[in-house]
Formats: sequence, C-alpha cells, structure tokens
Amino acid sequence: MAPRMRRLARHPAAQFLAAGCLAVLLVVLVTGRLSRSAADEEATDDARATTEVLARSVVGPALPSRLSSGEAGPVDRLDRALQQRLDVPGLERIKIWAEDGTIVYSDETLLVGSRYELDEEELDVLRGGGTEAELSDVSRPENRYERDLGGVLEVYTRVESPEGEALLFEAYYSTAGVGDRADAILSRFRPVTLVGLGALVAVALPLIMLLTRRLGRAAEQRERLLRAAVDASDAERTRIARDLHDGVVQELAGTSYVLTSIAARPDTGSALRTELDDASSSVRGSVRALRSLLVEIYPPDLDATGLAGALDDLLAPLGRDGVTTSLAVQVDDDLPPHLVALTWRTVQEAVRNAVRHGGGAHLDVSVQQTPDEVVAVVRDDGCGFDVTAPLPAGHLGLRGVRSLVEEAGGSWAVESAPGAGTTVRMQVPLP
Repeated sequence: MAPRMRRLARHPAAQFLAAGCLAVLLVVLVTGRLSRSAADEEATDDARATTEVLARSVVGPALPSRLSSGEAGPVDRLDRALQQRLDVPGLERIKIWAEDGTIVYSDETLLVGSRYELDEEELDVLRGGGTEAELSDVSRPENRYERDLGGVLEVYTRVESPEGEALLFEAYYSTAGVGDRADAILSRFRPVTLVGLGALVAVALPLIMLLTRRLGRAAEQRERLLRAAVDASDAERTRIARDLHDGVVQELAGTSYVLTSIAARPDTGSALRTELDDASSSVRGSVRALRSLLVEIYPPDLDATGLAGALDDLLAPLGRDGVTTSLAVQVDDDLPPHLVALTWRTVQEAVRNAVRHGGGAHLDVSVQQTPDEVVAVVRDDGCGFDVTAPLPAGHLGLRGVRSLVEEAGGSWAVESAPGAGTTVRMQVPLP
C-alpha cells in the first residue's frame, strides 16, 4: 500500500489537484477574513449612521432649555420625549455629556448628575464635531451599568442645546447586535465568494483535465521509450552474446584444442611444444574471460541457475581485477519470475556502474525477501559522486532499470557522496 501511495503522490494530476485544493482553501480563508473585516466595518458604519440620525432628528430637536442646570424638570421632559422615539434595535444605553464631564441625561437615571473626565477623542468630537465609534471599556466607573451587557460599542457625536451649548451625545450598542448586523452583511458576501470559486473551478477543471491527460500521455510515452530502450539494449546484448558464443568463443576453443593436439604430437620439438602449450593456455584464458563477459552482458537462465547462482556468476569475474565481493541472498524458491528478473537486472546494473565508475576495492550485494517486499542493496567503497547532480550521458541502463522498478510499484534510492562510496537500494512489493 505504501509504494502505491507514493506512486499516487508522485502523479502530476494528484500534485496539481493538491495544489489546487490548497489554493482554494487559501482563497476561502483570505476572502472570509476580508469579508468579515468588511462586514464588521460596515456594521460599525451603520451604528455611526444610526447615531447621527438619532442625534440630528430625534435627540437634537428634543433637547430642552437648561438641561445642563441639573434641574429635574428639563431631564423629565427630555425623558418623556425620547421614551418612545429611541426604540432602535441593538441600542442599549444613551448618555448626554456636558464639556466638563457631567452626564446631564441618561436613560439610566442613576448616572444623571455624575461627573467623569472625558478623554481626548470625546473632547475633539465635542468641540469640532464628527462621529467616532470604539469598543467601550466597561471597567471604567461611568460604564458600570453596562457591564452586564457583555461587549459594548459606543458611538458619540455632537449635539447643541437650545442655548447653543455643545453637548456630547453617546449611544451604546451591544456587540452581539453589531455582530448580528455584520453576519447579515457577510451573508451577502458569501454568495459572491462561492459563485466566484465555483466559476474558477468550472473554468479550471477542463484545463486541469486537459493538462492531466497531456501529462499522462507524456509520462506514458516516456515510459514506452525507456522500456523500448531497455528492450533494445537487451536485444543487442542477446545478439552480441550469441555472436560471441557461436563465433569467437567456439573458434578460440577450437584453436585451443588444435594447439594442444599439435603440442602433443611426437614430432613436435620441446621448444615448440612449450610455446604451443603457452599459446593454448592463453587462448583458454581468453575463452574463460569471454564466457564471463557473456554472463555480464546477458542474463543467464535464471530458472536453471537460480538468483543466487546467477549473482555469484556475476560477481566471480571481479576477483581478477582485485575487487573483493560478498554476496547474501535470502529469497524463496517461489519468488515470481518477473521479480527475479527485475532483481537480477537491478543488481547487474548497479554492479556494472560500481565497477566502471566507482573504482572501489570491495563490493557487497545483499538480496532479502520479507513478507511484504524484496530488498536488494549494492554497496561499494569507491569514489562516490554527488547524487544531486544530473546523471551523465550514457547512463540509459540505469534510467531504464529505475523506470522498471517504479513501474512495478517499488522504489529506487541512491546514497552517495564524493569519497564516501555508493549504495543502491531497490525495494519492490510482493504481489
């Protein structure tokens, strides 16, 4: 299952869809945050507008004379005038302040006549006009009667008494009511966002499908080319091996027999016999070398020799070049033939590259079968290389074997560094 998941994760369509999902999620989060911010700002602007309307159309015209005198009569008249006219959703408290910080009117009668210091923003509005809104600090003494309301948004603006005195009209709205208003505004944004994302998906989906098909066709074509290259390489190796075996090897073997028979004749002088024996020995050595080469360039009959025997034949010629080897093979006899062939080809290619490019003195080959997979490891102590650099030209066999391993659902990894040797690991799941 894990290799299949890794193959799926490497698929271009899966990567593209994953990136698309992340992009859509990011768009939803960003637009949601921006929409919420815009909705909160719009709800606050609505509270400002409502307060300005109340100040100009309701409170201002109803202000009685001598409201700032502290007498009960003007406060009672204003209270009766506003009692039925301030039924505004979300409005929880109103206060009217004099410039010295005295609350000259409030719907909470216990606050009337209390004096508290106005802050700079409130004084600026009182003197210069305008409308400001901010979250109320309910811990302040003048807001003690709003503490049970939870969060409170206070909006204040300037009004004038009949005597022309500047007063500060302050309206308090519960943040729950403002939040409801923001939700109502946000509900108008959501369809726009969803329709926009839907349109984006509708436009992008055909492009994604087209791109996926193109990528799939390109990947299939690349796989076919690699398989064709590997098959062509195998065919060429087969032809070369057949030609060598049926031609040069047989001829050299025959030559060796002829030389030996001539040397054994009674009329052959001792000096000539010695030279013929040396020549015959040299020819037999060449035949052995060619037969070892045949094993290297073309796979043996794996059904007859088995994987362990074939790998032992593969490593045997390395001793003549001064390379010590070790081999450990633990696989079942009923290992599927295609996995036996794939393991052989992988080890063969890794050994060939180690000998040609590594230049090490020791080579370890290990093939182990677990209940779930076959693991082949080829490790050498050669010069190593930079695995992040692209493979040089001519490593077609290595690319082809890697493609075959991945096509079988397995993984191929190369660990190396300059001066640190090279380790090639193949892992292929059992069917």
